[in-house]
Amino acid sequence: MIPRYTTPEMVAVFSDPARFGRWLEIELLATEAHVALGIVPAEHAAACRAGAPVVDEAFVAAVSERELVTDHDVAAFVDVVQGAIGAPAGAWIHYGLTSSDVVDTAWCWMLRDAADLLIDASTQLLGTLVEMAERHRDTVMIGRTHGVHAEPTTFGAKVALWALQVGRDRERLRAARETVSVCKLSGAVGTYSNIDPSVERYVAERLGLRPVPATQVIARDRHAEYLWACAAVGSTLELIAVELRHLQRTEVREVQEGFKPGQKGSSAMPHKKNPISAETISGLSRVLRGNLQAGMQNVALWHERDISHSSVERVVLPDSSQLAHYVMRRGQKLLAGLVVDGARMRANLYASHGLVFSQGVLLALVQAGLSRDDAYRIVQGAAMQAWDEQTDFRTLLEADPSVAALGGAALDSAFDLDRSLRNVGAVFEALADLDV
Repeated sequence: MIPRYTTPEMVAVFSDPARFGRWLEIELLATEAHVALGIVPAEHAAACRAGAPVVDEAFVAAVSERELVTDHDVAAFVDVVQGAIGAPAGAWIHYGLTSSDVVDTAWCWMLRDAADLLIDASTQLLGTLVEMAERHRDTVMIGRTHGVHAEPTTFGAKVALWALQVGRDRERLRAARETVSVCKLSGAVGTYSNIDPSVERYVAERLGLRPVPATQVIARDRHAEYLWACAAVGSTLELIAVELRHLQRTEVREVQEGFKPGQKGSSAMPHKKNPISAETISGLSRVLRGNLQAGMQNVALWHERDISHSSVERVVLPDSSQLAHYVMRRGQKLLAGLVVDGARMRANLYASHGLVFSQGVLLALVQAGLSRDDAYRIVQGAAMQAWDEQTDFRTLLEADPSVAALGGAALDSAFDLDRSLRNVGAVFEALADLDV
């Protein structure tokens, strides 16, 4: 992932030194597990631990140089580690293991730690959304369907629904964490032919992972589920971002991204304030969904394994983790600095001349005894006239004898904003079930 869309915490999970450090720890634990089986002398296992190289950039460079000879990254890694430890103890490194034992277990270890960061970020985002929803519980605005004025709602109710979706994303992340927190040290084709299952159990317990049956590789539906959870995060953040982008349009102007001192919205037009965070989130969510497609294609491998998945995962697993973390952090910052114009929201609600109360009038006429179709035609006719002539909707209705017969009280109720929003609190009751 290019540095622009990374976070330091997630970089630390997937850096080359961190990855090789995990490989080394798996190798050392496996060597120690063989002591209990009477295969590796205890003093040799202790020597491996004591003589293990420091995994830093110099170590990474040494492995890369060795790989020029081996054309195999794990083999190069093992050669460098064995050389650093020295004989005879170093010969026990990688005993009974195949490359995927080390690589796949390390991947799952990394993904578990990445999932922890994602879950924490989703909880922080959730807290921001719940606070915003409560703060704008009564900030009245127009609800839109098909981009057209529909009926009144509140900005808080809109945000509350976002919070509920982020809550579901967090559950998906938790489930994906459980799915990928596994370990496999069962050797070539997964039959434990040259390694005892107790070694796998020993390593898994010390890494906080769960041993699972496997072929030579851990089944890739697990990784696909993780990528799905990351893509779902991106889609939720895009849902929020697209809404905010629409609401920031000049013609709407109900919200605005924060604009700090010294910031420039355009290199050419000094007046510009653009929804850059929301647009960035929208774009990155596309990458997350694309990575999910690649992850799904990785599920079907040849026989007990091939490496068609390997090159893909080196890109999509770190990148999706980075992007999911980044968009949540960027989204939280966007929401924390969002400027909400409640007065503009109310003005826009009434900009369509009261048409947003049409359903209330329709139902009042039905209650008065008209057929639904007759009532609909009456209200629709007045609504179209109000829109075409830019005339007050209620005034036109009152000129119709069928509507006038309702009386002023019934029309007052139909046009009462509080009546329209009297049950909006049901949305907020669901927030109480969220663990924020």
